[in-house]
Formats: sequence, structure tokens, C-alpha cells
Amino acid sequence: MPYLLKTEPTVYSFSDLQRDNTTIWDGVTNPAAVKNLRGMKPDEKLLIYHTGDEKSAVGTATVVSVDPSDAKNPQVKIKVGKPLAKPVTLAEVKANKLFADSPLVRQGRLSVVPLSDAQYKLLVRE
Repeated sequence: MPYLLKTEPTVYSFSDLQRDNTTIWDGVTNPAAVKNLRGMKPDEKLLIYHTGDEKSAVGTATVVSVDPSDAKNPQVKIKVGKPLAKPVTLAEVKANKLFADSPLVRQGRLSVVPLSDAQYKLLVRE
């Protein structure tokens, strides 16, 4: 299952991930978001989404490994993918019927959001 990971670009941006190549995705406290992190599996596709002023999906990544042993702070290592050819704004997402019931639209503060394969493909324009 693909996931969308939200980040404030002034804290950790897609450019930072490109520089680092891999990172541990942490700082997640919402119980639903933590549950989503624990449910991730190696090689699953990820989308990196910038919050704040940008509000858009900007690049891809993949899950390298998941250590769910700490229930409140699972250690999810991710690896950078590619920048999107054109960022996909939240306005574009909200305008698409495919996202009508998505937590991305319905639970705006959720920082780790599951996506359907169709939603992922639409966002990365595959």
C-alpha cells in the first residue's frame, strides 16, 4: 500500500531527503499516523508532501525497513526516489473525486496517510 508522508519543508524537505539519500521518518505523534507507520512494509511506495505554504506532493520515496518494536515510535527508514515533474497541490487533490473519502482530505492534520494504488498513480502522474 502506498503512503503519503507530510513534512514541513522548513523542518525537513524533499531536498533534505535528496541530500541524505535515506532517513528515519520520526516525530510522528498522532496515534492513527503512528499506526500507519507501523503498518508499512519494505519496498512500499511513498509520496513526500510539503505542508505549510506549499501544500503539495513534491517527490517519491520507498520504505527501506520498519522496526515496530517501539509501539509509540516505530523506526521507519525511507530512501529518496524522484522529484515529481510537477508538484500536485492540495487544491488539485480536493478537486478530484478519487480523493473524496481520503484521509488526506478528510483528516487534514494526519501526517501519514494511506493511499490507494490509483491515488498514488494519479499523484505521480504514472
